[in-house]
Amino acid sequence: MKALFIGGTGTISAAIVRALSEDPARSVWVLNRGNRKNAVPSGVHELTCDIADEEAAKEKLAGMDFDVVCEFIGFTVDQVERDYRLFAGKTKQYIYISSASAYNKPAAGYVITEGTTLSNPHWEYSRNKIACEEFLMKKYREEGFPVTIVRPSHTYDERNVPLGVHGKKGFYQVIKRMLEGKPVIIQGDGSSLWTATFNTDFARGFVGLMGNRHAIGEAFQITGDETLTWDQIYQTIADALQVELHAYHVSSEYLSALGDPYGFDFEGSLLGDKAVSVVFDNSKLKRVVPDMQTRVRFDQGVRIALDYVLSHPECQVEDPEFDEWCDRVIETLEEGKRRFLCP
Repeated sequence: MKALFIGGTGTISAAIVRALSEDPARSVWVLNRGNRKNAVPSGVHELTCDIADEEAAKEKLAGMDFDVVCEFIGFTVDQVERDYRLFAGKTKQYIYISSASAYNKPAAGYVITEGTTLSNPHWEYSRNKIACEEFLMKKYREEGFPVTIVRPSHTYDERNVPLGVHGKKGFYQVIKRMLEGKPVIIQGDGSSLWTATFNTDFARGFVGLMGNRHAIGEAFQITGDETLTWDQIYQTIADALQVELHAYHVSSEYLSALGDPYGFDFEGSLLGDKAVSVVFDNSKLKRVVPDMQTRVRFDQGVRIALDYVLSHPECQVEDPEFDEWCDRVIETLEEGKRRFLCP
C-alpha cells in the first residue's frame, strides 16, 4: 500500500505514520512544510511543500498515484475542493479527518452514532467540518470520488493532557495550578460524560480503514471505549501527580461569557463540545475493523503524558494570563457568595 499523509506530524497523524512505518509492506509519504522533520520516522518519504500553494503541490505530486490519501489539515471547503482537484483519479481512497464536534449540540440522546445529526450552532470550526463533509460526500454520490470520513473526538498523546478548561497556551498552566495546590476550574458540575482517546488507540482504528473497501462512502467515529465524568478525568490527573484535587465548578455559559474578552473560545470548545455528555457507540467501526479496541486506559495514558511533560521543560509552557483569569473568576464568584450570605 502506498499512502500519502497531508500533515503527518500532528497528535493523531504522527501515531498513524509511526505505526505504518514499521510495516515494510507499506510505502508511507508525508506532504507538509517540513517544520517538524524530527517527528517523521526513518523510511518515510517526505514531500516538502505548503499544500496551500496548489500549483507547487501539483508539481510535487506530478506523476504520482496513491492507494490512500489522508487529509489531516483540511478545515474549510476551499481546502477540500483543492484536494479534489489534486487527487481525483489519483487515489483509490481519500480519508478526510472531520470532527466529532460536528454532531448536534446537544444531540437528542447522549449515545452518539454516525447517524447522529450534524449541527453545531456554537462553533464555526465544526460547521466548516460539516460543510467539508457535505462537499466530499456529494462528490462521492455524483462522481464516485472514493471518500471516507473519520470523526475523532478528544485524542491526546504523550505531549498532551486532556482538559476541559485551559488557556490559549495549552494545558500546562492547569497542571501547574494542581501542583501548587490552587483550585482548578471544571466546567459545569463535573458530572457530564466524556471520552479521551490515546493516539495509538486511534491509530489502530484508522489503519484498519485504510484500503478497506467497506469504508468507501462511509463515515466512522474513532474513539476509545472508556467513558468518564469530567470530575473523574481531573481526579485521575491529580492522582497521577500525587496531589489533592481542588475542583472549582463553574457553568459553561458563565465561562463562555467571561472568557470571550480574553480570547478564550469557551463557547466553541465548551458549549459546542465538551459541556455536553457524550458516549460514543463504536460498533460500526468495529464491524469493519475487528481489531479495534482500547488498550491504553485513561489513567495509563495520563501517566505516560505527565511523565513525558514533567521531564521535558519545552512542554512546560506557562500561561500567566490564564492563571490570573482563573483567580479572578474564582474570586468574583466567591465574592458573590459572600455578598449574598452577608448582605
